[in-house]
Amino acid sequence: MSTDTPFDELARTHGTPLYVYDMDRLDAARRDLVSWLPDGCEVFYALKANPHPELVRALRGPDGRGCRAEISSTGELAAALEAGHAPEDVLYTGPGKTAGELCEAIGLGVRLFSAESLTDLEHIGAAALDQGTVADCLLRINSVTASAASGVRMTGKPTQFGIDSETIEDLAPRLLAVPGTTIAGLHLFSQSNAADEAALIGEFLHTIELAAHIERQLGIPLRLLDIGGGFSVPYGQHGERAAYPELRAELESGLDAHFPRWREGAPRLAVESGRYLVGDCGTLLASVSNVKVSRGRTFVVLDAGINTFGGMSGIGRILPVSVRPAPDERDTQRASLAGPLCTPGDILGREIELPAGLAPGDLIAIPNTGAYGPTASLLMFLGRPAPGEAVVRGAEVLSVSRIEHVRTYRKVAETSG
Repeated sequence: MSTDTPFDELARTHGTPLYVYDMDRLDAARRDLVSWLPDGCEVFYALKANPHPELVRALRGPDGRGCRAEISSTGELAAALEAGHAPEDVLYTGPGKTAGELCEAIGLGVRLFSAESLTDLEHIGAAALDQGTVADCLLRINSVTASAASGVRMTGKPTQFGIDSETIEDLAPRLLAVPGTTIAGLHLFSQSNAADEAALIGEFLHTIELAAHIERQLGIPLRLLDIGGGFSVPYGQHGERAAYPELRAELESGLDAHFPRWREGAPRLAVESGRYLVGDCGTLLASVSNVKVSRGRTFVVLDAGINTFGGMSGIGRILPVSVRPAPDERDTQRASLAGPLCTPGDILGREIELPAGLAPGDLIAIPNTGAYGPTASLLMFLGRPAPGEAVVRGAEVLSVSRIEHVRTYRKVAETSG
């Protein structure tokens, strides 16, 4: 919204809407998260937050020792492989894995899966046997109880995710005997976007205690314990990533109490994160297309709307859209920020503070948009082009790309009449 900034130059050169991903901020998020975890803790990056191959590649690290990939589709698997991940380092999750998807993933070399139910485990095993191999599986657990109350709850209720914790003891003989699988450990993910450190720690400690209890019920040692995530960053608004300076010590204490050999790798510990790693590296640049007043209220219409950002916020995992653009030194006005779509739902912010005097052609910068951006939006709605995505490090533009919508036709056999 100011002039002569790097954002202005990027917008002039590459157009808007344009996502700008700052790789220095991406690196900082990974460093911070790792610093707050016990030594040796593995970090899985959830590609659902942003599958851009260059971001995935950067999080993996040049030596491959950074974040591993957590995926939920063969499309995300393709992005992970393009970014340099070895298939054996990928964790495949999700409650609706089809036979075709499992066949493709196992054929490409994926060997680690999160099983959401006994039948899901059986489907994984059948696909593995078809290809003459065995899949390592983490049992995803839906805890009957929870500790924290903040963030978005993922357990403690009927859900398609995970095996109900109270059923494990009775199911154990069947879970351990599924052909084509071995039980490598547990996967627990109880909440999302927990800014309160005490609440997050309480949830993790509850998860560790539950995992130890389930290990005893199964009667086998766990090799990998994925305790999930919940790390918080603002979504489309100003603010900083949450800090977790007490987390390392608390996790180490909880693990010492329930898994005395964890420092020797029995089990290995893992967490997963999507939005925290990429959220604050992204800024969405949009141009003002029109400004109008309707019955005393001002609407600033942008060339970016829910087709570009936050179009799927109603699914609950993503906060409702209410953006707060980057401030500048101008006076402000109360106005609603609307997108270009022919639907009254295309509102990015209602009656929010915006610079006074906005006019067509002015630039709006929306911060903290690195997670749940283009691929979590209504890209196909009304056939508008997808936003551009620019990857930068300092003043250097590393790449600019755009997702293209392409319809492909399959030949239909002619029928005689």
